Amino acid sequence: MLHDALAAHHIHTVILGDYLSGAAGELSALQFPVLWVVEGEDYSLARQLVDRYLQDPEPDQAPWRCSRCGEMVEATFDICWNCSTIRH
Repeated sequence: MLHDALAAHHIHTVILGDYLSGAAGELSALQFPVLWVVEGEDYSLARQLVDRYLQDPEPDQAPWRCSRCGEMVEATFDICWNCSTIRH
């Protein structure tokens, strides 16, 4: 989710360990995926976006209309399924 949210702001990220859940029981519980921001100059904005994203754990309960393409999107999603625009 964070990867997609940052990509919508043109911030290139890489997820390291994305498939670690497939080795559940074989790896230490301390092993988990990590999101890396590729370009150093994007880090500050990425950190702000992640902080804002994490501060709002309760999504709106009603579906929302995408401001870019007009599609209706379920309340549990913050990114439009049709055009990848982030909910405002």
